[in-house]
Amino acid sequence: MEDVLDIYQGGYDEESPLICMDESSKQQIKEVRQPLPAKPGSVEKYDTEYERNGVSHLFMFFDPLAGQRHVTVGDQRTAVDWARQVKHLVAVLYPQAERITLVMDNLNTHAGASLYKAFPPEEARRILEKLAIHYTPKHGSWLNMAEVELSI
Repeated sequence: MEDVLDIYQGGYDEESPLICMDESSKQQIKEVRQPLPAKPGSVEKYDTEYERNGVSHLFMFFDPLAGQRHVTVGDQRTAVDWARQVKHLVAVLYPQAERITLVMDNLNTHAGASLYKAFPPEEARRILEKLAIHYTPKHGSWLNMAEVELSI
């Protein structure tokens, strides 16, 4: 826990940005009944019944010191999906960075092995060398500012 807290106390550095990463699933729902319109003295009323209409998966990179968020919506969140997002972080969002400090939880797909699963070894190694990965402790993912951002 102290490792992550120490990282958060550092200052902003464009060449070595602090990025918090998290992912989340959101259920898509569809109304099955029309709401009752508002009337004088009464608010609009919605029924709690709904139809499940799929799931969307969110990947978020949050740069707390620059106040920037990057969210990608997809259909799934596999190890390869995570690897593609991390490559996007390194190559597109922060190409000028010498080293990116990446804070995230210990989900099994959040590992260097996922990069090797998605890319040739040379490319996976190049991406990994740009990252300083710090994991939040087990049962301490609330320390990840990206998780807090996704819950708001």
